[in-house]
Amino acid sequence: QLQLVESGGGLVQPGGSLRLSCLASGFTLDYYAIGWFRQAPGKERDWVSCISSRSSSKYYADAVKGRFTISRDNAKNTAYLQMNSLTPDDAAVYYCAAGDCERLQYGLYDYWGQGTQVTVSS
Repeated sequence: QLQLVESGGGLVQPGGSLRLSCLASGFTLDYYAIGWFRQAPGKERDWVSCISSRSSSKYYADAVKGRFTISRDNAKNTAYLQMNSLTPDDAAVYYCAAGDCERLQYGLYDYWGQGTQVTVSS
């Protein structure tokens, strides 16, 4: 079965950190850019970050720039999103997707994960 599986979400206090993982199953991530998205209750889905297939290019939404870091390990078929200095505004379900960075920014993807919940609260 071809799928992306996110993990690493949870409850964290404001100012804390989490690292999300996105594992590809049934296909190789090498040929795909990986994007991260998030959606809070009652809000639209937002694009967060994207990394190219060989990690040569990384892109961030203004809201997370300087706090989040995207990375990948193709040998492990996994991408990551390191999130630091979290605030309640970062609370959402986070999704990863595989495709092309330019198309991913418009929500066009080849594969989509099931999401992992991030809660930021004291």
